[in-house]
Amino acid sequence: MTRTSEQPLMVARTADTDEANPYLLGVYAPVGTEIDAEDLRVIGEIPKDLNGVYLRNGPNPRFAPEGRYHWFDGDGMIHAVHLENGKARYRNRWIRTKAFEAESAAGKALWTGVMENPADNPFGNSHGLGLKDNANTDVVFHRGRILATWYLCGSPYAVDPLSLETLGAEDFLGTLVGDMMAHPKVDETTGELFWFDYGPRPPYLRYGVISADGRVVNTTEIELPGPRLPHDMAITEHYAVLMDLPLVQDLQAAEQGRHKLHFDRSMPSRFGVMPRYGDGSQIRWFEASPCYIYHVVNAWEDGDEVVLDVCRVQRPQPRADAHTPLAKMLSYLRLDAQLHRYRFDLRTGACRETPLDDGNTEFPTVDARGVGRRNRYSYTVHISPESTLKFDGLVRHDNLAGNKTEYRFGPGRWGSEAPFAPREGAPVDSADGYLVTFVQDEREGRSELDIFDATDLAAGPVARVLLPQRVPLGFHATWVRADQLENLRS
Repeated sequence: MTRTSEQPLMVARTADTDEANPYLLGVYAPVGTEIDAEDLRVIGEIPKDLNGVYLRNGPNPRFAPEGRYHWFDGDGMIHAVHLENGKARYRNRWIRTKAFEAESAAGKALWTGVMENPADNPFGNSHGLGLKDNANTDVVFHRGRILATWYLCGSPYAVDPLSLETLGAEDFLGTLVGDMMAHPKVDETTGELFWFDYGPRPPYLRYGVISADGRVVNTTEIELPGPRLPHDMAITEHYAVLMDLPLVQDLQAAEQGRHKLHFDRSMPSRFGVMPRYGDGSQIRWFEASPCYIYHVVNAWEDGDEVVLDVCRVQRPQPRADAHTPLAKMLSYLRLDAQLHRYRFDLRTGACRETPLDDGNTEFPTVDARGVGRRNRYSYTVHISPESTLKFDGLVRHDNLAGNKTEYRFGPGRWGSEAPFAPREGAPVDSADGYLVTFVQDEREGRSELDIFDATDLAAGPVARVLLPQRVPLGFHATWVRADQLENLRS
């Protein structure tokens, strides 16, 4: 094991006002050291046809938080395991955002989080939202780089997928003006990246396309009746799908620079379908029952229809009995989401919606090579009934057969988002590959990388790679294939 040249970094401690905050304790507690480790111990055998790197993002505050801590507040840290010829090595690094560097220079936390008034924070995002843009939410591979993104629209930070060195805020050769939402979509067929940007003041929503050579080639404003908080989007071969959902920003709070949400059940959910390279005047809106959607599974075209699969949240607000700020945060982060399908008829303007499964599942993935095309298989994590957000298992959904296969990690064992890693040479969307995920064993205080055969998920992991330090529970993950890494080296 080789430690970095830095001295061990300060582990964030629970602030006095947050002694009972579970998102700073136990399986969520931050780690304070960045390390490299080679030749990790393996239980089982890493498949020889699984080569690439698994990367997962998440909050990991470097300094003790100022005020009440929300799980979204922590500094982004990427944990990665590189698999090559049956061997595994581990590395973790904080994402060196502008805010992270400012606090590092000061030697203490300078930002309060989403549960506090941000008036005294040093700076925020390009929309004037005074919260800390910490790039802690997603990781997306595009043009040889990982883009680390933030859930409220921030600067996408470019990170080297192997060294995890932060390369800086990505401005796409100087053509990106403003920020980017947490979940941009990459079309591997064309090499393009699709994104949107939203904020509390007009224009409330912008949509754009970044070409395979890394330049913004299309940007347009989308007219909305007020500020919204869309979290994700979808693409098909010819269209982009954007959302106007009834989880809205409190206008009075926004005018004061505060971030406050309200779910308005009197409003419908609206889905905007527009040509990939169109402008705002070409968007067509389809109305459906009120809900919120954190994450899209996939979308595709079926004749005159655009089909959209999502994880649909019916009750995105805190419970009525959550009276304290901490109780509201805990209930707000308790996801209750089910697989749901929308069909938008471009000929008639009709929208049909159908529940696909009643299980509480989220953080969906598909074969990244087929995003925007019809998929047979998708994969989600199962949400535990515990009081905090924990993933207690994996689920494989088969659109063709209409069934699912499940696996539970076991008591006290919690997973992460599990991207599909195709077997080398496997056709797109064949389930011929693996699911890769971090698993934290709460009883043992240990973390591991578990590898599952996607064709036989119920059989359990074919290999368990034991990690040299605990990996706190976090947010989104991605798999970068060996062929993509070879293109990077060349």
